[in-house]
Amino acid sequence: QVQLVESGGGLVQAGGSLRLSCAASGRTFSRYVMGWFRQAPGKEREFCASISWSGRTTYYADSVKGRFTISRDNARDTVSLQMNSLKPEDTAVYYCAADGDTAQTTGAINDYDYWGQGTQVTVSS
Repeated sequence: QVQLVESGGGLVQAGGSLRLSCAASGRTFSRYVMGWFRQAPGKEREFCASISWSGRTTYYADSVKGRFTISRDNARDTVSLQMNSLKPEDTAVYYCAADGDTAQTTGAINDYDYWGQGTQVTVSS
C-alpha cells in the first residue's frame, strides 16, 4: 500500500505559477508510475500528467502540455507538478495518484490504485 499526501495548492492570478508536491510513503515508490489528475466542480476527474518509474518518460494531457511539467525524485519519494501560465480553467482540486500494475505512463484513471486527498488550486482572472 502507498499513502500519498499532496501540498502546494493555493490561489494564484492568471498567468502565474504554482508547484504541487506529493509525498509518498509505504511500499517502494520507485516501482510506481505516478500521475496527477484534477477535478473541477461539477466535472469528472481528468488526467493531467504521468511519469514513468525512472522519470525518463512523461505523458501529458493536451490541455496542459507545454505549461505543466511533471517530475519525480525517487530518493525522496516525491513527485511534483510545476504549473506555469495558469488559466482560470485550471481551477480544480488536484490529486496525486500511483499505479502499481502498469509499466508505462498512462492517462487512464482506472489504472491508478492509490490516491491522495487532493489540494485546491484556484486561478483568478
